[in-house]
Amino acid sequence: MKRKLIVWISILVLTLTSVLILPQVVYGQMGRPSRGMMGNPGMGNDAQIIHQLFANHDKIHRTVKQLPNGIQSITESDDPQIAALIQAHVASMYRRVANNQPIPMIHMVPTLPTLLQNRDRYQRQLQNTLNGLTVTETATAPDLIATIQEHAREVSQFVNEGMPTMMRGRAR
Repeated sequence: MKRKLIVWISILVLTLTSVLILPQVVYGQMGRPSRGMMGNPGMGNDAQIIHQLFANHDKIHRTVKQLPNGIQSITESDDPQIAALIQAHVASMYRRVANNQPIPMIHMVPTLPTLLQNRDRYQRQLQNTLNGLTVTETATAPDLIATIQEHAREVSQFVNEGMPTMMRGRAR
């Protein structure tokens, strides 16, 4: 009974976040989504979300567990608006990878071109949590496993350092 209640509360919170908070964050704080850079739908909006995450990196907690075949990360925030941005950002990036679409600010993350080129060679699982999300990425090829693990380190560096990493133009 208690477990069912927790599940229903989780669903309610996620639904309310999606319906009430995410539109305010996307439309209210950042303006209307545009067709974005170079005519790619949503590219400008995705870049704006990335900038918001950088600006609020100190409100984000991230842990990464190395797996023999990849990683599992938990990225969350106690701020509901930041949690909604985390969820929106990762879901959008996964759609871009799956559809072989350009990724905003790809030059900032050295592993992204490899992940994009090898999108069919690794598995991505995304699960929203109350405060963000859990991501599991796995592969069988050792070179791709290493790339997945390096990408997790790059993202963690962005979370830890915020804008200074962005201003350098790429993660180390």
